[in-house]
Amino acid sequence: MAEIKVPELAESITEGTVAQWLKKTGEYVEKGDYIVELETDKVNVEIISEESGIIQELKANEGDTVQVGETIAIVNAQGAVEQPKAAETVEEKPVVEEKTEAPKGEQPKVQEDQSVTKQLPIASPAARKLARERGIDLTAVQTNDPLGRVRAQDVAAYEQKQVAAPTKPAQAPKPAATTPSVEADNRVERVRMTRRRQTIANRLLEVKQNTAMLTTFNEVDMTNIMALRNRRKDAFQKENEVKLGFMSFFTKAVVAALKKAPLLNAEIQGDQIVLKKYYDIGIAVSTDEGLVVPVLRDADRKNFAEIEGEILEFASKARNNKLSLSDLQGGTFTITNGGVFGSLLSTPILNGPQVGILGMHKIQLRPVSIDAERMENRPMMYLALSYDHRIIDGKEAVTFLARVKALLEDPESLLFEA
Repeated sequence: MAEIKVPELAESITEGTVAQWLKKTGEYVEKGDYIVELETDKVNVEIISEESGIIQELKANEGDTVQVGETIAIVNAQGAVEQPKAAETVEEKPVVEEKTEAPKGEQPKVQEDQSVTKQLPIASPAARKLARERGIDLTAVQTNDPLGRVRAQDVAAYEQKQVAAPTKPAQAPKPAATTPSVEADNRVERVRMTRRRQTIANRLLEVKQNTAMLTTFNEVDMTNIMALRNRRKDAFQKENEVKLGFMSFFTKAVVAALKKAPLLNAEIQGDQIVLKKYYDIGIAVSTDEGLVVPVLRDADRKNFAEIEGEILEFASKARNNKLSLSDLQGGTFTITNGGVFGSLLSTPILNGPQVGILGMHKIQLRPVSIDAERMENRPMMYLALSYDHRIIDGKEAVTFLARVKALLEDPESLLFEA
């Protein structure tokens, strides 16, 4: 017998939720086969079987919370020896017959187990959860995703189509009046928060309660950056196979400003201030399941193309739920861009235990005084710096933000920053 246990996931993660069993009791698994998907605070991970054999017992149900080190399945390793014999007689494996009922006119074989499992649709954890709650077969759900991945909105659209079809003829004979209680029930839907959303909620509340968070604002004239991008974007993309965006400018400016204001690149541990002399910049990325913050390692050592390339990769991995725990761990300072959703001004919340976060916002034409005689419409962006006032004074915070502004308004000066 072999026990399948929840492995060590990350230093800060001690438990997870069983999102979906990929194998069932009685099924044969090869060593290295994925058997279960766990939803953790940060990402979803798939756990493999360390032995070949028959799954004898699943010790947790979907939706259960399991701890690191907890046994969640039992594999009979002797099944690895018995498996070739079973392949000769299909009737001895009724579980396999149920698993492969789709092909008509022919008997399934045991060795097809793995191929059948791999034919299951690729779906996001949110889509799988919604399908389980609504009793929907994911194989019947169509998606327009270029990678063929079923998303939560695809499941919702499928459900609406299924409901809409019988609704019209079925409603005709029904009385028009409904009781208040039924009407009230139809207007309310209760959805259990995902583990990730619960974690986000708890951490944001913890930051608000345990830090002396304050926000200071400034605005930056984006004229010169936009002009530089327009001049260089085609050559940049041709040479580096990635677009020149705004985030590389902001990352470079933030790193340069952090070197002048080192307390914003620190954290508090007990009665000590830990000053970090490296620059791992978190880039907030929004997904259907909540905000994630992958970390751009050693941002001070990367050029514009490397920064843009990694950010593009982060966005792709986040959309397809492929971010690993290592992508999300650590970070010394965070940048978040609410402007992509149209936010004109906001106060970002710290990404603990970090003590600083920079908020970017929508670029909007506003009248700006050029001198005593002239006014011009300029593309302006509000910047917001939230910081922990326990170790950062207003002077240092304002100096940091002013430094970021100066570098962005003279973007060529970023080339000379060490």
